Amino acid sequence: MKMPGDPDPLYVAARAALLDTLDALREHHDALVLVGAQAVYVHTGATTLSVAEYTTDADFCIALDLLTDSPLLADCLLANGYEIGTNPGSWISPRGITVDLMVPEVLAGAGSRGARLGPHGNRAARRAKGLEASLLDRQRTVITALEPSDERSVEIWVAGPSALLIAKIHKINERLDSPDRLNDKDALDVLRLLQSVSTNSLSNRLNELRTSDLAGDATAQAIDVLPALFGQSDSPGTRMAVRAAGEQSLDTIIAASLVALVEDLVDELAI
Repeated sequence: MKMPGDPDPLYVAARAALLDTLDALREHHDALVLVGAQAVYVHTGATTLSVAEYTTDADFCIALDLLTDSPLLADCLLANGYEIGTNPGSWISPRGITVDLMVPEVLAGAGSRGARLGPHGNRAARRAKGLEASLLDRQRTVITALEPSDERSVEIWVAGPSALLIAKIHKINERLDSPDRLNDKDALDVLRLLQSVSTNSLSNRLNELRTSDLAGDATAQAIDVLPALFGQSDSPGTRMAVRAAGEQSLDTIIAASLVALVEDLVDELAI
């Protein structure tokens, strides 16, 4: 039975699937960077939000310069009971959890969906905009299971807060014209990051990233659209975060907090 304070069972399963995937791809660990919500929660921990940490998938960005030609990604996953999903880079674990393998768009080669990975083919991973910074802003972190009976732990690359913020902004902005693809929780993850990491720390790293050859364009684009997404209480990203928080009595407070944090960050970035 789930007790108060326990992680959501689906989040527990998603963490187990993350570790399953790392087991299957053990020979490619150096090329994998954890991104997405599970990476966000590594940095945010407990916040003032009453909404528990929750995700139903696991996301990895692949550093192509560290990816070896063998063993093949697909062979490793298929041998461990994974099934290829409908879209390139989408894998279904034996637990039924979706695991996404992605490559930053600027490194993914020609095409519209699948990333070109040489001998690994163009179905093993998909291209994704906004992940470039995760190959620069990252740190080695020990990831452990959330199920008490699961004693597994592994040290891997985890994207840093600034890289994750960039990725979330791109994801939300790209899907604004396709409401059925929007997930309000992505905006709440933006709020978690802004609440948990100092504005100064975020701005310093973002300033470094926007001068880099690899992530400069993606970083600058994210900074440019940030005010439009979260700069006002009625901005689309702000409304998404408020809905995801699910606390109607605190809607005004949550919106004001998010807008103020974004304003502070934008001001520091303008210096």
